Amino acid sequence: MSALFGVVNIPNVIWVDEAGMIVRPPEPGWPSERPAMPGDMFAAIPELGAAPTAPPPPEDGPGQWDVLGSGQDRGTYADALRDWVVKGADSVFALSPNEVVTRSQPRTTDVSAGAAHFELASQLWREGDRNKAIAHFNECHRLHPDNWTYRRQAWSLLGRERVGGEYGQFVQAPIKGEESEWPFSSDFTSDVLTTPVGRYYPKTM
Repeated sequence: MSALFGVVNIPNVIWVDEAGMIVRPPEPGWPSERPAMPGDMFAAIPELGAAPTAPPPPEDGPGQWDVLGSGQDRGTYADALRDWVVKGADSVFALSPNEVVTRSQPRTTDVSAGAAHFELASQLWREGDRNKAIAHFNECHRLHPDNWTYRRQAWSLLGRERVGGEYGQFVQAPIKGEESEWPFSSDFTSDVLTTPVGRYYPKTM
């Protein structure tokens, strides 16, 4: 999805019409009602320690959930999709081909190089060459810092390795007591706390 359409986070939605034309490029989108998290999920995840690179948030500043809940309007996105289903090209939410191209993310040299490092890192991890894989993951994160899928894929691999279980992949920051062993140049907690409100899920409608 990243290579074909430029998806850089989840959840992302791409509108494609019956003729195979992209009507809206990747953007954050949700159903009208936010699905509940599994009841045992947080109980199964070990307590996370403070991320080593995370600056202390200001006392009156935004926290992690303020950042994650900001940006795109969750409550009305499904209504916009329904409007397009009914009205087709006449929907106010349907974009022209030129608008789709304008909104699509350009592929810079760094973005292309980041994609190559990500593929190499993923293959090295599958082959068991963990240290080289982590080095290439860190490089792709540096080259394409806006791509959350690259970062979260790497962090979740380590979560599965260190924590395991059904929810280990969601441990995407250092475990308490193991902060010095975290091999990546960033982590979910640190990066979210340094992301401006409205930037994690950018508003597109």
